[in-house]
Amino acid sequence: MDTLKLTFRDRAQVILNRDEYFFAVASLSLILSIWKGSPGYLIGISAVMIMLWANRWNWIIIGLRKAKLISSIVKAFIYSIGIFILIDIITQPIIEGVFGQVDISSLNGLRGNFISYVFFIVFMWIVAAFGEEFFYRGFIMKRLSQILGDTTKTWRIGALISAVFFGLAHMYQGPSGMITTGMIGFILGLIFMKERTLIVPILVHGIYDMIGITLIYLGKDRIFIDWITNLVA
Repeated sequence: MDTLKLTFRDRAQVILNRDEYFFAVASLSLILSIWKGSPGYLIGISAVMIMLWANRWNWIIIGLRKAKLISSIVKAFIYSIGIFILIDIITQPIIEGVFGQVDISSLNGLRGNFISYVFFIVFMWIVAAFGEEFFYRGFIMKRLSQILGDTTKTWRIGALISAVFFGLAHMYQGPSGMITTGMIGFILGLIFMKERTLIVPILVHGIYDMIGITLIYLGKDRIFIDWITNLVA
């Protein structure tokens, strides 16, 4: 193709689809996540949106393929409940016993405040469920897996590495928060690998977060952890 005839958008597409762009974005995101936490994600999602613009909003690039809606919702509910039981009820009490309690003080404004609760639900679906899955699973995991060979093994490696990025972006929750969030990120990556569409992880992420946010609003976010801790004690 004659590069002189390419439009500005076409030229951007050629550059932004290169592996060098991926590694630059991933590296910058990782550095900022370690240094400042969430800004690493904000830079990352902005870079992904620019890449999608250059590719004329071809969402398949990040794995956003069509899926049966009802089936996806049912799967998402099952996955979400499974993650909640595995992480929040079984694993988190053990991790907190070693590294201390997860710090969710930044969400204390939700407790008993219905307006803040509703606002945060909407915010969560946009920024966390959609945005984080676009970046950590759709961009980091999928692209890295393809660069490494696009095999089952490389997808698992991609899931693990994207989970590390995901955990580091939640440093504000303390060591326990980073570990549990990273574990959730890895599970979401495995779900993405199995389903081959980003729609299911997005729904799982949103439903799982809704459970947690609702428990915080009701002041019941520690109910299962305290019950397990007291039972063991």
